[in-house]
Amino acid sequence: MNNTLRIGAIGAVSALALSACSSAPAEEPNSTSATTGTTPAQTIDYKACMVSDSGGFDDGSFNQSGFEGLQLAAADLGIDVATAESNGEDQYAPNLEAMVAANCDLIITVGFALSSATVEAALANPDVAFAIVDDQADNDFDGNVDAPNIKPLTFQTDEAAYLAGYAAASTTATGTVATFGGMAFPSVTIFMDGFLAGANAYNTDNGTSVSVLGWNGTDGAFTGDFTDLSKGQTMAQGFIDQGADIILPVAGPVGGGAAAAAQAAGNTWIVGVDADWTVTYPEYADIIFTSILKNIGTAVYDTISEGVSEAGLSFAPYVGTLENGGVGLSPFADGTVSADVQAKLQELTDGIIAGTITPNTQG
Repeated sequence: MNNTLRIGAIGAVSALALSACSSAPAEEPNSTSATTGTTPAQTIDYKACMVSDSGGFDDGSFNQSGFEGLQLAAADLGIDVATAESNGEDQYAPNLEAMVAANCDLIITVGFALSSATVEAALANPDVAFAIVDDQADNDFDGNVDAPNIKPLTFQTDEAAYLAGYAAASTTATGTVATFGGMAFPSVTIFMDGFLAGANAYNTDNGTSVSVLGWNGTDGAFTGDFTDLSKGQTMAQGFIDQGADIILPVAGPVGGGAAAAAQAAGNTWIVGVDADWTVTYPEYADIIFTSILKNIGTAVYDTISEGVSEAGLSFAPYVGTLENGGVGLSPFADGTVSADVQAKLQELTDGIIAGTITPNTQG
């Protein structure tokens, strides 16, 4: 499965360079005004800070993408930044406290796992602005953000996942594809549901019967965490044994275990999530079918830019879509998706943006 040439891009891929510096939770927060080599026009008296979830800033997924956005903002805008990398759930609250103590103007937390800790910190520090990636900060499920000083950064990833599911159904040689998640959080199942809906749409359009293992629209397969790669490998191998030749793991670093199983199988593709896995997992580049992009770095950068603007930060939720480039697909592996199907994907994209196509099984 050598894909030395990759084609068929849908959506934009952010070209942000990852800097290796980040601070351990037990250490003093790492602070810098610019680390990517760009000299800002002026220095701004503003400090943007970030707390990772347990995946860390080198997870090849959403933590890394968020960190890249922070570093680019430091370089471009002339602001100070500080980071705290979490190695476990017990470090979320202390890391947030460390960022507050570091006099951050904006604290961005990465991942729904930090939702409760972020809400508590925001309520305790009403003069500090917070933003959270991949969560509505609505832990009482009343439809409202639980603190007025939190800006949710969310993504309609079902829109891009729908396209990936349609393309996967058009490509599978076995008639079986699969997906699984780390845990059954809405920001996980939204990928799985869009993927299923897209495969179902392909079946409807073409009179086929491609099966999707791992998600039925209401329930599915989950490893139970986002850190144990062996669970991802075992889960993926189980799907491979059932005939799946394209697998979508929505489990952060656990997806690397699925990629290892697919590579060992020799005839199985992986659909990456959050970032382009040919870049973040170069050792698996030859088995990446496409990646469902959640352009977190762009959302983080834009949020910080808004914060330093004259108008200041709006706490209205940010929602990344196909229309605004917040989500998309990376290029398909060479030779996997026909020109006709790619043209159809553009039609589907237009329909999703226009609101005439519902990219999930719930609508």
